[in-house]
Amino acid sequence: MPVSYKDTFTFSDAIRLAGPMQFNIMFKPAGSLCNLDCHYCYYLDKSEIYGGREPVMSYEMLEKCIKEYISANDVQEVTFNWHGGEPLILGLDFYRKVVELEQKYCGDKLVHNTIQTNGTLLTPEFASFFKANDFLVGISIDGPEDIHDKYRKDKGGAPTFRKVMRGINLLYQVGVQYNTMTTVNKAGEGRGLEVYSFLRQLGTRFMQFMPVVEHVRYPLSPSGKPMKKARPYIVDPSAEGAQISPWSVTARGFGKFMCDIFDWWVRNDVGQYFVNLFDCTLANWCGAQPGTCAYAETCGGNSVIEHNGDLYPCDHFVYPRYKVGNVMETSLREMMSSAMQSRFGIDKRNGLPYKCLKCKYFFACHGECPKHRFNKTESGETGLNALCEGYAMFYEHVTPYMDKMKELLLQKKAPAGVIPWARLRHD
Repeated sequence: MPVSYKDTFTFSDAIRLAGPMQFNIMFKPAGSLCNLDCHYCYYLDKSEIYGGREPVMSYEMLEKCIKEYISANDVQEVTFNWHGGEPLILGLDFYRKVVELEQKYCGDKLVHNTIQTNGTLLTPEFASFFKANDFLVGISIDGPEDIHDKYRKDKGGAPTFRKVMRGINLLYQVGVQYNTMTTVNKAGEGRGLEVYSFLRQLGTRFMQFMPVVEHVRYPLSPSGKPMKKARPYIVDPSAEGAQISPWSVTARGFGKFMCDIFDWWVRNDVGQYFVNLFDCTLANWCGAQPGTCAYAETCGGNSVIEHNGDLYPCDHFVYPRYKVGNVMETSLREMMSSAMQSRFGIDKRNGLPYKCLKCKYFFACHGECPKHRFNKTESGETGLNALCEGYAMFYEHVTPYMDKMKELLLQKKAPAGVIPWARLRHD
């Protein structure tokens, strides 16, 4: 019989909530405004929340957010994450103002900046600014040209790969630190190692792979029929008429994609190239906190501030019913410690079906991101992750190598010591 953990509040929850306040905010000063029209972008349609307009953050709001974010974090190092839409669309003067305001309010705290961009608007001036101010730049690129251009097009439907590569080259020439963000979608299925090999050549050693599983609803014609040739709206899975998008990766496709990359990585690249899923898996294997919220037991510490100061608990849950409040009406500290925010974070664990809680890999995935939990278990419970089969495949595949790396760490040796062992195992 299924067991309900909906109202469970653990000792670990109490310790976390009673400790010094520490959280991350994804700042979206341009909201959903972007120069691209990527098929799978779940943020382009957010302008509908604000009446179909795409206003940008005022300097008054920017100052308010920067001041509160620094003061609300009870830690000595604070990281600003600038995101979009496309954050570079605001221009260089906006980020000059960002740095000025950070210096005004940081006090004795150390401030860091990261910015996620599609790379097409990068200029030599932007690159020099990021270098001078030590910004870490995240570049969205999906792999080789044909994979990238399948779903990442501009507003006119033109491909974007070559513009992105030009932007990456600008960062490389100036010496800016940059990482890659790569979606795993239908176009990349079966080509995991090819994508990884391509990314290794781009001058970065840090890669993040994000599975794309989206629900869409097509606009209706005057006769009430779905217009399949029109751009669909990406919607909440619970929305009426929602269906899986044609670009979504399958569970087994995602599992194989990551297994194929892992097989090369564990025999050649451990300690040299870093993949978010592999790092998080090893962290959970060792009982440490993973660096990505999707693989943590609870969430709620990575929220979003929109252009107008609205706060949402997560980038994937920017829907009116999840709005926590507005920074002009309620302090950031108060909103981040609110019952609504805490409940959202704890529900990541408490909303899982019993099948997940008894799974031998639960400690490694913790049900992954709630945005993907729309399937049902064999017993009819809701909340099963749509990628469950793929993650199970991956964890089973990597178990002996994770065990070996954990053993090395317990011996105070580097995980890279797994490489010769893995090569012998594959021979």
